[in-house]
This record gives sequence, C-alpha cells and structure tokens, in this order.
Amino acid sequence: MCFHSKQSKDAQALEKRFHAKVAPELVVTSDHYNGFAHPQTPVITNKDPEIIQLYHWGLIPFWAKEKKYNANNLNARIETITEKVSFKSSLKNRCLILCDGFMEWQWLDEKGKKKQPYLITLPHDEVFAFAGLYSNWIDKSTGEIINTYTIVTTEANDLMAEIHNIKKRMPIILTPENEKKWLNEENLLDFQYPEIELIATAI
Repeated sequence: MCFHSKQSKDAQALEKRFHAKVAPELVVTSDHYNGFAHPQTPVITNKDPEIIQLYHWGLIPFWAKEKKYNANNLNARIETITEKVSFKSSLKNRCLILCDGFMEWQWLDEKGKKKQPYLITLPHDEVFAFAGLYSNWIDKSTGEIINTYTIVTTEANDLMAEIHNIKKRMPIILTPENEKKWLNEENLLDFQYPEIELIATAI
C-alpha cells in the first residue's frame, strides 16, 4: 500500500514537467506527507488538466454522509476497484498525484517489531505521478466542498515485494505517456500499467 509520500520540487519544476499551472498561493512542497493526517497534496484532475491543485488524501465518496469515510480510502486496489462501493462513483474521476518519492517499511521479524524504512524514488530523483481517483464531497453542515483523492495500487514488483514484504503492494506509477491515457479515462481493465525503474534507499 502507500501511506507516506513526499513532493519536494518547487512550483516551477512541476509546471515544466506536467505542462500545468500552479496557483501562486499554493504550497506544493513537503518532505513528508502522512496519509493518515489527510494532508493536501498537489494533483491534476481530468476535469482541469492544465491546473495543479491541492486535494486531501483520503477519498470521500460524494454520497457519503460523514467525512470519516476518508480513513479507509487512502488507497484503492486496482483488482477490486470496480467492485468497491466507495470507488464506483469515482471511476471516471481520474487524477495524477504528483510526488518525487514514497516510503515503505520492511519487516525484519515475523511480528513487525523491527522495521527498516525505505525511501522509494525514480532514478535521478525525478518527479512523477501516481494513478488516482478523486471526489468532490459537500459537507452538508457547512456547505464546504472538500476535494479528496485515493492512490490506486497494484501487486508489488520484485523490488517492492522485497521491501513491502508483508502485504506486497505498491502504488501505480505512471510514465508521461500513460499519464495522458489515465486522465482520458481509458478502461481500467484494458489499461497497460508500465514497469518503472525504482531506487530504494534505507533511511
């Protein structure tokens, strides 16, 4: 799964890489996003592909009565995403989640009392995008619109299976070519997920 990430590039770097604009007032950098705190992180949606916005990590379906749904929707398994009630209404709401690294913990014993954290990046510390789904939820008590997302995950590749050695999952990382296909709502069952070279650094 993926519950911790980072995005340390400045707005200029994101704009150049993704051909989209960042609003001047937005803070798009962080050395550590903890998904359980539901932070706002930079995303690009298929509704506004030329704008980099901040959405909360942890998807709240538009029909949800309470905000607490976000606690269980940090990630969405690609194998069951079309079956889960929480994600069915957002399958066409595609987004890119912008980052330059994520963290996973390798269990060093059977009970997980000893763990080794790793930072996972691309070669040359490049910025990249996770595949994601988003939702626009209205808090009926205040009228506030809360924009949220979930990271789509898949089975771990060889490197990530060695690091994430209990659940053996990893986020879907897109190439620039696949980013466009993802945003264009290509059928989930037909979508070709690329094999990406990753670098793992013990931290």
